[in-house]
Amino acid sequence: MRNLLRTRPKRRNAEPPNSAPGGAYRSTSYLPLRPWQVRSRRFATRRRGLDPAEVAAFLDRVAGDLAAAYAEIARSRDETARIKHALREWQSRQAPSMRDLAGRS
Repeated sequence: MRNLLRTRPKRRNAEPPNSAPGGAYRSTSYLPLRPWQVRSRRFATRRRGLDPAEVAAFLDRVAGDLAAAYAEIARSRDETARIKHALREWQSRQAPSMRDLAGRS
C-alpha cells in the first residue's frame, strides 16, 4: 500500500506516453493520412447513397489541402533547420570574444 501512495518524481520535458512526434496526443498506432490515401478511398454505394462523383471531388479537394499542409510543414522544418544552423555559427563566432571578456574581469 505504501508503494501505491508514493508519488513518482516528475521528469522534466518528458513526452506523454501516447504522444506522436510533433506534440499531438495520439496513440502510437495512429498514422496520419496521406493525400494519396484520401484520393484512393472508396465507399460502398447504397440505393439512396451519396453521389460518387461528388464524393470523389470532395476527397480530391481534401487531399489537395492535405498535400499543401504537408508541403508547408516541410518548408517550415527546412527554415527551422536553416535558422538553427545560422544561430550555431553565430554562437561559435561569439564564443571566443565572450571568453576574452570573462577573462578580463
